[in-house]
Amino acid sequence: MLSLFIKEDDNDILLINGYAGTGKTSSISSLVSLLKGFSKKYILTAPTGRAAKVLAGYTGCSSYTIHKQIYRQKSLKDGLGQFILDLNKSRDTIFVVDEASLISSGSGEGSIFGSGNLLDDLITYVRSNTGNKLILIGDSAQLPPVGEVISNALDFDIVGSYGKAVYVTLKSVVRQAQNSGILVNATMLREMIEQDRFDFPKFTVSPFSDVERITGSDLIEQMTMSYEKAGTDETLVLCRSNKRANRYNAGIRGKILFREERLTKGDKLMIVKNCYQFLDDVEDIDFIANGDVAELIKISGYEERYGLNFAKAKLRFPDYNDTEIEARIILDTLDSETASLGNDIQRALFNSVMEDYSHLKLKRKRIAAVREDKYFNALQIKYANAITCHKSQGGQWKTVFIDNPFWKGEITKDDLKWLYTAITRAVDKVYFVNFDDRFFVKQ
Repeated sequence: MLSLFIKEDDNDILLINGYAGTGKTSSISSLVSLLKGFSKKYILTAPTGRAAKVLAGYTGCSSYTIHKQIYRQKSLKDGLGQFILDLNKSRDTIFVVDEASLISSGSGEGSIFGSGNLLDDLITYVRSNTGNKLILIGDSAQLPPVGEVISNALDFDIVGSYGKAVYVTLKSVVRQAQNSGILVNATMLREMIEQDRFDFPKFTVSPFSDVERITGSDLIEQMTMSYEKAGTDETLVLCRSNKRANRYNAGIRGKILFREERLTKGDKLMIVKNCYQFLDDVEDIDFIANGDVAELIKISGYEERYGLNFAKAKLRFPDYNDTEIEARIILDTLDSETASLGNDIQRALFNSVMEDYSHLKLKRKRIAAVREDKYFNALQIKYANAITCHKSQGGQWKTVFIDNPFWKGEITKDDLKWLYTAITRAVDKVYFVNFDDRFFVKQ
């Protein structure tokens, strides 16, 4: 089917929905080999920097974020801060998009990217030059984008409405995956989701070595071992809420990493709000996205201003070729229970910074100055040893610890998708932390 679509098919969109263990990764690698064999031009993309890095890792080819590929930032005279659809100079090219479940299709209100509908913009961009085709690859059993009920980019009714689209689902679990506890349990969850069975899932731990059930009292020992064996960059705790992630991060920093300062060199941090400044001379990053992970190289120059705590920091971004930047960061988001600064605080910051530019007579110029201001654009950060499952999408880690978020008496479809997404972030090992007996097959 792939060769037919590439060579002859009149359709220009192919949707591949591949569940965990069905050979989706090897299919993408085979696809790239096929394209090379046909001497066909291709561009590999993914919705996030981490997903693009994973894609590049298993194909051995360059990969970019969708935003970097299809948008360009307007010049200051055109309108500050807006990204518009770029001119597509590629012809007769296959655009391959991995992790398509993360592609949003929001209304566009308040968005600074194109129409605000990433799916619509992507298809428009690909079709804006002759002979191009689009292959969307993803897993519809994963969580949809935040604020959306389904993953529209993997829904054939929605993608089919654009016309000239075909659809294929990979369901058969490949033989080697049947020996993996991670994939056996992921398949069980996927079947429950497909069948609308909203019961407590029954995880199988024995005889598998890649899934394990532990209590909170075992956590420090097991995480310490994982940090030593897999490394801090390849070990992750997944939580349902920012509040739980905060508790884990505090415990990890204090009892495993023995870090007493609020920020220490080597801290793993996650950016929790998009930022579009500082990057004019940075080759590999067009903007810093919500969910990007950075390592703290150096911190200096603490100051309190506008009712918030700021610091100067040097950060390294491992998902962007270890690019380093210097920027101001906001410390207040580190342990807040909200995903980023609340709207009221963000608005107050905007108004306070605006007052600093009261000498500018035109309001338009004052607003433009605020949007370029180093304090208004300070990076909002959280610790990233433990994060929410939504923030992990598109990434893979060798070892994943899943915190039990289920203390109520019922399970919803969203709960099953949350578990499925969490389990499938792991490559080598999953630990179920504090899950009680009702979640496991009796041995």
